[in-house]
Amino acid sequence: MRIRFHGAAGDVTGSMHLVEVAGKRVLLDCGMIQGGREAEARNFEAFPFEPSRIDALVLSHAHIDHIGRVPRLVWQGFNGPIFIQEAGADLLPVMLMDAASLSESDADRANRKRKAGEPEAMPLFTRDDVRDVLAHVKPLRYDARTQILPGVEIAFRDAGHILGSSIVELWGDGRKLVFSGDLGPEGTPILRDPATIREADLVLMESTYGDRNHRDRLDTIREFGQILDAAWNERGKVLIPAFAVGRSQELLYWFAKHWDEWNLSRWRIFIDSPMAAKVIGIYDRHEELFDDDARAVWKAWPHPFRLPNLHITESTEQSMAINRIQDGAIVIAGSGMANGGRILHHFRHNIDRRNTHIVFVGYQSEGTLGRRLVDGAKWVRIHGHDHRVAARIHTVGGLSAHTDQRGLMAWYGAFEGSPPLALVHGEDKAREALAGEIGERHGIEVLLARPGMSVEV
Repeated sequence: MRIRFHGAAGDVTGSMHLVEVAGKRVLLDCGMIQGGREAEARNFEAFPFEPSRIDALVLSHAHIDHIGRVPRLVWQGFNGPIFIQEAGADLLPVMLMDAASLSESDADRANRKRKAGEPEAMPLFTRDDVRDVLAHVKPLRYDARTQILPGVEIAFRDAGHILGSSIVELWGDGRKLVFSGDLGPEGTPILRDPATIREADLVLMESTYGDRNHRDRLDTIREFGQILDAAWNERGKVLIPAFAVGRSQELLYWFAKHWDEWNLSRWRIFIDSPMAAKVIGIYDRHEELFDDDARAVWKAWPHPFRLPNLHITESTEQSMAINRIQDGAIVIAGSGMANGGRILHHFRHNIDRRNTHIVFVGYQSEGTLGRRLVDGAKWVRIHGHDHRVAARIHTVGGLSAHTDQRGLMAWYGAFEGSPPLALVHGEDKAREALAGEIGERHGIEVLLARPGMSVEV
């Protein structure tokens, strides 16, 4: 068994790893590279392998940094099956159609502005390309060991990151590979904790927060309530960049659970996302994947997805109307790293107001607007115009959908015999810190994966 790393090997986006086993070629994830303009231009580059020679694609979950180049893979010749957990299969078309729509709009906007002699801008992929992808999708249940190719078997285990997120076990040639995908923290609302795996010949593990531990969740929730109180007292607005899948639903969970404590009935709450209603519907269809605490909250009042003052805005006109509200509004909008989407329009109208509170509740990659704001930028450029940052910027790290250093070490520590470990999906600072801790505790040399590097099992 040979694994070659092609993406999320030194950074946290563009997940993609090629496994050669039993005479077959299996691709783990095919994600979009996210960050600044230069980083995202790499999505248009040719794949470092021939797509038509890939026999199967296995997707750990439906976040765009793990699925966002699948349409290009199919367009360029991949014709095999695509395996993903059942709930992930429901989310896949929603995520890809939204990304296609954004890419088409960006290309149209660029072409309207292009000068004579400049090449025509092309979308990364189109909605027609997404329809081609869907014909290849083969949903699988959790915990069902399945032969996907002659001599190759996989099983999905719950990763506790978003709905349908999976740890991938892959068997072939008498060897077993375990790919963590993205691991959620223990106690994450709505979802069950990540599954424990005992045996592996090689482990590929994410390392997003390999150099830090999250704040206690209760302290984080207390801080969130204090932010809401401060914004209300200042007659301000709260803007929350959040991924449409996972983080937005978790925020609604906390709003329902702390409805009275946070006096949320006084606010107008907006989920400003065209895909939100679809994603909420998918969550409703998969309550069997919820943990016990979430099932209790779902039976209580108010229901997280049916808060009495919740507005899910789908049209552009509805979104624009939110910016006529000067105070008393909580706006949750994509993208989660503020590198596109409707949150930019809300920033443009509110970021120069001192009573605006911007709350980041997830990881912000290098090169994104979110990362610049978290790092203290005083001026930012939005839609071609410079804006002074007068808004209050908050980073609420305890709500992360990724586990922290303690969680990563505990998950790896459950394996018997300290199998070889390669760290992926993490920036070098985080990976180096985690590699040092694990190496010292388990007496192994941890591999820091790089693009083009390969390892044999």
